[in-house]
Amino acid sequence: MRIRATVAAVTGALALSALAVPAVQAADGGIHKTTAAERFGVSRSAMSTAVAADELPVVSKVTVNGGKDLVLGTTAAKTFTVSLTASHPAGIQDAYIDLWHGKDIDNIDGYLPPNEQNATCTAVNTTTSTCKLTIEAAPGRDLYMNTLASTWHVTAAVIANDEVGSMYWNDYYGTHRVQRLSKLTANAAPEPVKKGKTITVTGKLTRANWETRKYAGYSTQPVKLQFRKKNSNTYTTVKTVKTNTKGDLKTTVKATVDGFYRWSYAGTSTTPAVNAAGDFIDVK
Repeated sequence: MRIRATVAAVTGALALSALAVPAVQAADGGIHKTTAAERFGVSRSAMSTAVAADELPVVSKVTVNGGKDLVLGTTAAKTFTVSLTASHPAGIQDAYIDLWHGKDIDNIDGYLPPNEQNATCTAVNTTTSTCKLTIEAAPGRDLYMNTLASTWHVTAAVIANDEVGSMYWNDYYGTHRVQRLSKLTANAAPEPVKKGKTITVTGKLTRANWETRKYAGYSTQPVKLQFRKKNSNTYTTVKTVKTNTKGDLKTTVKATVDGFYRWSYAGTSTTPAVNAAGDFIDVK
């Protein structure tokens, strides 16, 4: 696993409680999260002044990847946008967002920090700004084991544009799902076929394996066989079949009219839903 650049992170909702805590290091020495003070360059005394004055910024919204699950295949890295909206009487100077995975902040096995040193903040008005950053995730590097297909924590932080550097930091602001890309095929045969005769519909459900960097069959998963008539836009479910140990699907049905057969998978928390392309059957 490649070590990525370290950025700020602390335990709890506010940076003040953890400014003296050393950087977190994973057991294998590969993942680090440093302090909020190192990210924003704010001293502990300045933060104490801001807290005492009750002038902490308020974060009202955090968006990761446009609100969509983060889905990755076996090879291509993905760069996605993260943003937050925050307010303070003096306005917003900078913001920070990361994604991390682990039992808690002291036991991290996955980490996705932002690419930029500073966020791009656009003022909504004199007190409120929306700030954006980008994050890159790559299979085999950041996503180096399959168990990282899971729910990740989202860190949100902002620093105000005041003299004392009022700051908000929360490593547990929200969560976001990271998933292994799925693929699904369908084939109906023989074709053409006489009306009332039996056809066999096969297929295969696979998903990305981040450890081998290949796609592998997804076993014992319920998948729906669906059909739509030639001049229709709507698929209806014919039956549900479970994949075998290699992710293969196979069943038989009677052909009655021209149309398309496909397999449809509803997905899980670790694997997104996917529909196979419909395969046309010509019924004579």
